[in-house]
Amino acid sequence: MGAVPGTIRAVSFDLWDTIIHDDSDEPKRRAQGLPSKREARRRLVHEALVKQSPIDAATVALAYDVADAAFNKVWREHHITWTIGERIAVLLKGLGRALPDAALADVITAHERMEITVRPDCVEGIGAALADLSGRYKLCIASDAIVSPAWALRELLRSYDLERHFTAFVFSDQVGNSKPHPAMFRHAALELGVDFEEMVHVGDREHNDVRGPHALGMRAVLFTGTRDADRAGTTADAVCERLADLPAIIDRLDGGA
Repeated sequence: MGAVPGTIRAVSFDLWDTIIHDDSDEPKRRAQGLPSKREARRRLVHEALVKQSPIDAATVALAYDVADAAFNKVWREHHITWTIGERIAVLLKGLGRALPDAALADVITAHERMEITVRPDCVEGIGAALADLSGRYKLCIASDAIVSPAWALRELLRSYDLERHFTAFVFSDQVGNSKPHPAMFRHAALELGVDFEEMVHVGDREHNDVRGPHALGMRAVLFTGTRDADRAGTTADAVCERLADLPAIIDRLDGGA
């Protein structure tokens, strides 16, 4: 993409399915007798509403599905991630209902903390890879925040002792746009104090994590260790199957051994 070998100064990382294995918390929830996150979120809203006045659970679930569909359209087509508070506001408006401020805050907080209460797993090898890379490059998170907001995702990283490896954190709920929107990568470059040509992005999705960075002159590594659906058609500068191999891949892109 026009980048000059030997000039990599920073590496940005997707979070879900690159650092944290998405939905690896679901088996843990089942083992604890908890409903899936999808079901638990719908129950939270129904239970809060029924305390105010009767409403059928199926009606709430349908409204939640519609709000999710609206969120997905805005996220995928316009590269904006509504906060969970905004999503619940859409849901309640569709139902013609409201919640007292305290009850609404409790529902939002329960959504935001769900993946902290029962944590998903880190992707194998991420700790060692980050420890290695952080000795030579500035590291940044550049991630969409779908349900868990920036503060919760940082708390997750802190709980795995991974937060310390990063110089900067860029989350879509704080930026106002989601990948592959250029604003995400512009914020990352600004926070890191580097140019796009000095950056490599690592992630698991071709559209978000390869084409987005490439459009700005960055390099990109497609990670296939947890999700390989995009491997066949990737335009990435490199493909990484195991995070143990990532430091050597980045060094090769930088013109090293």
